[in-house]
Amino acid sequence: MKNIKNITIQVILLFGFITFSLQGCSDDDSTNQQEPVEDLKLDLSQFTKADAGVMMQAFYWDVEPRGAWYDEVRSKIDDWATSGVNRIWLAPPGKGASGEFSMGYDPSDYFDVGEFDQHGTVETRFGSRAELESLIQKSHDNNIEVIADIVMGHNSGGGKQDNPFRPGDTEVYSLFNELNGNASGKFNRSYEHFHPNDIHTNDEEALFFEKTDLCHDQQYVQDWLWGRDDSVAEFYKNSLGFDGWRFDYVKSFDPKFVTAWNDKVGGFSVGENFDGNQQVLKDWVNASGIPAFDFACFYRLDETLDRANDLTALGTPENMLRKLDPANAVTFTANHDTEKDENPDNRISYANKLLAYSYILTHDGYPTIFYLDYENESFKEPIKKLITIYNTIADGDIEIIIASEDEYIMKRNGNGDNPGLILYMNISNRTKQFEVTSNWANKTLIDYTDNSAATPTADNEGKVIIQAPGKSFSVWSIAKE
Repeated sequence: MKNIKNITIQVILLFGFITFSLQGCSDDDSTNQQEPVEDLKLDLSQFTKADAGVMMQAFYWDVEPRGAWYDEVRSKIDDWATSGVNRIWLAPPGKGASGEFSMGYDPSDYFDVGEFDQHGTVETRFGSRAELESLIQKSHDNNIEVIADIVMGHNSGGGKQDNPFRPGDTEVYSLFNELNGNASGKFNRSYEHFHPNDIHTNDEEALFFEKTDLCHDQQYVQDWLWGRDDSVAEFYKNSLGFDGWRFDYVKSFDPKFVTAWNDKVGGFSVGENFDGNQQVLKDWVNASGIPAFDFACFYRLDETLDRANDLTALGTPENMLRKLDPANAVTFTANHDTEKDENPDNRISYANKLLAYSYILTHDGYPTIFYLDYENESFKEPIKKLITIYNTIADGDIEIIIASEDEYIMKRNGNGDNPGLILYMNISNRTKQFEVTSNWANKTLIDYTDNSAATPTADNEGKVIIQAPGKSFSVWSIAKE
């Protein structure tokens, strides 16, 4: 009986060894699959980089509660500052033609930021002037700059008047004064300040509101927008405390006017050139002298993750603004326009949203976080981890290791004592692994997103097998000694 028992134990042990060996040879091997100990993680705050910081788009389309949005955003500032946000972008602050329902993109009175009773309301959709100033002060107290959305291409909400440059057309709402959509009495406008006029028919081909498309070649318009000491730009900067600008729909006016605005008041600026062609974006950046939102990057992520289901294009050279000019590329995965667009080709699906964030928060460029993504409880902690990674170890030159149908692996080589990182994106349905040559000879690695529990060790040449779960990602760097 004793011999039979010993044989049984040996068979059981042998069977277990064979099972383990077979698993170790599979394509989705889990290398060193012990649960990582939190103490293995480096304190990433010890690493600093020159371009640390991310921007929060602090609104979405049709925000609620109406009239109290500034207070809502104010309540988030402490958390955002702790997470590593260094700027917030607010919707256009002036009174819009839609009154309490306006998101600010139908500007009527630039100087009414919640003080005058017009268009059926005193407050804007976002709140009062006092609430706006309180939000700006709270942001500054937390070392966060506040960016105002500037809509200077078109106007809405004026009174009806005849435009002699539109014979027979009396349906032109181009009269803006104290009784017609401009209760502040500043920057009153009439038909000669729009197109067509005695200077030209239009300044740019892309017209949004054709009949109330502002003519920036009119000196009066330039003076009130940025030239005067009491201009819109000066009021927003010196009276309200805004630190910078997001220029809306820049296709509708010459980039030289953006340059002129910034020459007068300065501050961080970014332009919305809604175009997926990276060279169009680069040309506009060169002409305006300021960064642009990287719509080319956005559409490449949408194409690879949602449409093609193939990551190969992420390895293509020069197919994004950030690849042409990373210092002037403001990257993003969603904004107020894309999230309300019913066309799936113009937005990144929620299923792939975190994969997209893993890309923009490990590469170069200046990332923007969308309010509804960050405040989504399913996304909040993963995005926080990625922001920390971006602000610390996402440093150094970029080296693409592989860009294939299922996998994208990118290495950032670090800088000095900063170790850098390796991003592994995997859109297959199973865990995958890949041997890479890291910069970390004889070092144990850890995934700082906590998506993988593996703790592999690189050999004396830096070679190491890393992994990423299916439909997910991992970000690897060195563990504590």
